[in-house]
Amino acid sequence: MRTGDVNGTARSRVLGAACGVLLMFLSACGGSGAEPGRSPGVRAPTRAAGPPAGVAEPPVGGPDTAGRLPGVGERLYAGIPADTGQAVVVYGDAEDSPDSEVVFYEREGSVWYEAGRWWGHNGRAGWTTDHHEGDLRTPVGVFTLTDAGGVLDYPRSGLPYDHNTVSYRVPKGWGEKHRNDFDHVIAIDYNRIPGTPPSDPTRPEGQKKGGGIWMHVDHGDGTSGCVTLPEDGLDYLLYTLEPERRPVVVMGDRENLES
Repeated sequence: MRTGDVNGTARSRVLGAACGVLLMFLSACGGSGAEPGRSPGVRAPTRAAGPPAGVAEPPVGGPDTAGRLPGVGERLYAGIPADTGQAVVVYGDAEDSPDSEVVFYEREGSVWYEAGRWWGHNGRAGWTTDHHEGDLRTPVGVFTLTDAGGVLDYPRSGLPYDHNTVSYRVPKGWGEKHRNDFDHVIAIDYNRIPGTPPSDPTRPEGQKKGGGIWMHVDHGDGTSGCVTLPEDGLDYLLYTLEPERRPVVVMGDRENLES
């Protein structure tokens, strides 16, 4: 997540959503500048006018005639379930960079088509293939997307949505910049139990392996492990992701993705 990842102790008493580190050790996670109480809506895919300084374009554009996601090598592609029809690919700029681009693909037959892309961020320290609590890096890999939630309701969400004004409340100490970080979130199924709300603190592989890795609203810089994208991109994914299409996220720095 953004500058801070949060844990909770009980679902109804979590004070600010899990996003990688225990709440007491967090700084901040995200921020959109959107006003609380805005009407949930679906926007067409958009992208920023240009990439952050020094960030190159990912290898995407049209349909992939080779039958594989652009820029994703055989190793990670093999981890995508055969019945998956939707994939969010997070192209990290470099192993130690917080900058990334989030690209959404849908599959028709054996061909993947790009359906939207947005500039975003990942862990402040970059990426890792061995994520652990507090390393400020985002785990590399293929993970399912099964659950969503947030401070604001989203009745048009394709994924099961946990509307809870307490579990996803951003602590006041994080400041105005992060006020809307968790208006809406999508849980990344890293060290969590799929089918539970994103705020569920259960970590099947243990606390040291980290957890609470989400997709949430971007606030302009790196996170403690989560992936962020602009508000309109998150809204679009919430509306478009369909459980029956077995959506996944494939994420990592470009070198790891292509290996």
